[in-house]
Amino acid sequence: MKPTALLTNDDGINAAFIHALVAACEAEGFKVIVAAPAGERSWIGRAFSRHREVTLSDYPNLGSQAWSIDGTPSDCVNIALGHLLKTQPDVVISGMNIGFNATMPLCLSSGTLAGATEGAAWNLPAVACSMDLEQAIFESVHRQSAECPGALRPHLEAACQHTARFARGLIGQPVRGLHVHSLNYPATVTNTTAMERSVPALVRHGSLFKPSAQGFTFAWNDGEQVSEGGQTDLAVIERGLISHTVFDFGNVGPL
Repeated sequence: MKPTALLTNDDGINAAFIHALVAACEAEGFKVIVAAPAGERSWIGRAFSRHREVTLSDYPNLGSQAWSIDGTPSDCVNIALGHLLKTQPDVVISGMNIGFNATMPLCLSSGTLAGATEGAAWNLPAVACSMDLEQAIFESVHRQSAECPGALRPHLEAACQHTARFARGLIGQPVRGLHVHSLNYPATVTNTTAMERSVPALVRHGSLFKPSAQGFTFAWNDGEQVSEGGQTDLAVIERGLISHTVFDFGNVGPL
């Protein structure tokens, strides 16, 4: 019997990056179920739609079964596991995210990480995967997320294939506590790119808003990196390697 993977993301179910991940997981032998937001739900962390009704609809021709859900990544995984799937999947995968999810502040804000975390909260193996992109390519893909530039396609496919193999390797291993595997791929990733364990870089961003006509609007800045070099996720990606960070939310030591 094929193992089952539940996939979600925070870029929306129409994004080419999750479609590529579905194809890679199917090629790896998974039965793929998708429960993903109807539109982009980035930068939302582990938010749940507490104060409104969440609606959903079937999404044809994606995996074995797919639902487009008008909610957050956490909503999607929680509703799928609690109400839509007849049996629990073997693994939950969130991504492939458009842009990296590296550094501690970004990881805490990430809808991609949150989707995987919700899977881990159900005692399931959980993987979040993200791909670093040059700024111009990021902006292009972000504007037209349903399309992937031709030059980027082989690197996206290599990243998705690696994620699928990694997720397959988690099946059958004991799940203890609540932890999430976060994979960050460099923009130039290939099938031979090595992976290294890493820790989240600590970055201070200060304000992420700028004044606007009637208030404030979001304005990204690179911030100041407090932890440098070594085995931070940023350092590993900058060396052109795959960053593998494990978030262990069930093992919180004393301050």
